[in-house]
Amino acid sequence: MTEPTDTATTFRSLHVPGDPFILPCAWDVAGARLFAEAGHRAVGTTSLGVAAGIGAADEDRATLAGSVNLAAALRTALPNHPLTCDFEDGYGDGPEFVVEIVRENFAIADGTGGLLVDGINIQDSRQGRMSEPGVLSAKVTAIKEAFPALFVNARIDTFWIGQDNLGEVLARIDAYVDAGADGIFVPGDLDLATIETITSRRRVPVNVLASPRYSKSDLAEAGVARISTGSLLYRAAMSGALSTLQVLADDRPSQAENVLPYRAFTELDRVSVRSRPGGR
Repeated sequence: MTEPTDTATTFRSLHVPGDPFILPCAWDVAGARLFAEAGHRAVGTTSLGVAAGIGAADEDRATLAGSVNLAAALRTALPNHPLTCDFEDGYGDGPEFVVEIVRENFAIADGTGGLLVDGINIQDSRQGRMSEPGVLSAKVTAIKEAFPALFVNARIDTFWIGQDNLGEVLARIDAYVDAGADGIFVPGDLDLATIETITSRRRVPVNVLASPRYSKSDLAEAGVARISTGSLLYRAAMSGALSTLQVLADDRPSQAENVLPYRAFTELDRVSVRSRPGGR
């Protein structure tokens, strides 16, 4: 059994319905450090970014080693900063096996029983197919029994995979909260009425993706507690890279007006990033 760490306690306290924090999801250490320096009070990881970095498909269970290596590197770089990571479907089918995955891969090697991360997202689909609610419920219960301080964010993928079934989402919320989930994550391009229905059902904080339609204030009024960037920042970075390349291909001078300077990255290796639990 693990005891809460300062970062775990801080991470849990960030989840306030109606006053959401933005969770930037990183795919490397430099990005995570920059996000922390920008004042973001916690950092997550993006499974798509990790998968892309090793040439794997997202959600095919090939990213475990990459996710663990990134989590370890982030904990070293940001020792006092709350961290959470994508844990896909738990990288296994049975709850006991999933617990062993957490213990063998995310345990800090100091004998204290602590973990590299303060939270995980664990989802109820794999490669576009939903599992029965009992599958994730069993995993959540087993993880919470083994690691009670870990913030387990149960991700419901009904909308994400294109099934417009709010009733099913609400039923899964009840099942996963009953199983011990600390938070609920419902990704997808949700309208405010749907989000409000979900948050009104809540017994735990609700997490949604950053929206192309709604601002942080809009989502706060809807009762959201956490806004994740998911793969957005990785895709935005790759889009920017392609745009820069196209400028060069068009026989134009490089455009670097809004690009971070070289020193912004080299100085990260020499300056310790400070945790800012109270925000900016």
